[in-house]
Amino acid sequence: MLFVLACLMAVAMQGQGYYTKYYADRQMRNIARAWLKSGHWRNGFFKADPHETVNAVDFYLQYQKNPDQWKALFEWLEKTDLLALPKGRVPIPGTTMVASIEDDTNKDLERQRSESHLHHVDFQFVVRGHERFGIIDHYTSTPKKFFLFFPGDWHIAKVKTDRDDQNIRVVVVKVDYL
Repeated sequence: MLFVLACLMAVAMQGQGYYTKYYADRQMRNIARAWLKSGHWRNGFFKADPHETVNAVDFYLQYQKNPDQWKALFEWLEKTDLLALPKGRVPIPGTTMVASIEDDTNKDLERQRSESHLHHVDFQFVVRGHERFGIIDHYTSTPKKFFLFFPGDWHIAKVKTDRDDQNIRVVVVKVDYL
């Protein structure tokens, strides 16, 4: 029964064009969008911008609840040569966060699995190549954009693009969701 209810909710959200939590409070949406545009969250990070699908309200609220973690993440991203890091897990100094440095190849959509996270925000940043994400529609990530997937944001990563080269380097960090 719970599964059926979850499926119905997912279909309803897709019908409205949302893959992420919707906030009806217009004032909160405006505050969050202005905050996102202001760049106060960057902490020196200018290598990439949030993809247009990032939920500005969730990002704003989570940043306010745990600013030290977010500041450390963005500072580390800016100061680190992400292409020179070895593949594998890399601790982010001064935090409990660990970056997963993944060299991989995009695959056909039907070969990939969807995922969601209960207790973490999934920060995903392709630093080499192009990666397509399946959300409701398909979105391509480049080294100029990053994605944030909040709990309940179902997504499919590492989906083949229309480019010849499907090799990618992705930095994935699980940020605590409070």
